Amino acid sequence: MIYLMAIQKVEDFDKWKKVFEEHSTQRRVRGSKGAEILRDSNNPNEIVVITKWEDEDTAKKFSSSHDLKNVMKKAGVVGFPELKFLDEINQTEH
Repeated sequence: MIYLMAIQKVEDFDKWKKVFEEHSTQRRVRGSKGAEILRDSNNPNEIVVITKWEDEDTAKKFSSSHDLKNVMKKAGVVGFPELKFLDEINQTEH
């Protein structure tokens, strides 16, 4: 498994979240295994989205797709997010 972490600023979190949810089918069709949304506790318009993928190539194809760029524009993403591709090393309960 690989994780794609996108650190981004948005114009309005509620608007962004609505578009993100509308795009869930496209993420799944393109290979996403799920996502987590985290938000800065002091600035609700600074968010981190972590999506789970089978492999890095699939995640990179998704992150560079024209469709995603259009969705980000519609959602009010400011600039381009900082992207990091992360390998899962371990999960713990505590």
